[in-house]
Amino acid sequence: MELMNIARVRWACRRGMLELDVLFQPFVETHYQQLPDNDKQTFIRLLECEDPELFAWFMGHEQCPDVDLAAMVIKVRGRPAP
Repeated sequence: MELMNIARVRWACRRGMLELDVLFQPFVETHYQQLPDNDKQTFIRLLECEDPELFAWFMGHEQCPDVDLAAMVIKVRGRPAP
C-alpha cells in the first residue's frame, strides 16, 4: 500500500460525520507526520472504513475486529494502548 501525501490524507479526514472530523483532523495536524510508515498505512486503512463503523469503534459501541485498526483507534482517541 502506497502512502498518501499529507494533502490527500487531510482530504480523506473530511467525513460525513462531524464527530469523526473532530477526531481525525486534529490527529493529522499534530501526530500523523511523526508516525512510522506502518502506522501511517494503518491510519490510511482506517480512513477507508465506512463512517458508521468508525463511529461505533470510536464511541466504544463496538470493538474493531482488526487488531491494527483497533490500536490506531486508541491512538487517534489519545488513549494509551492496553
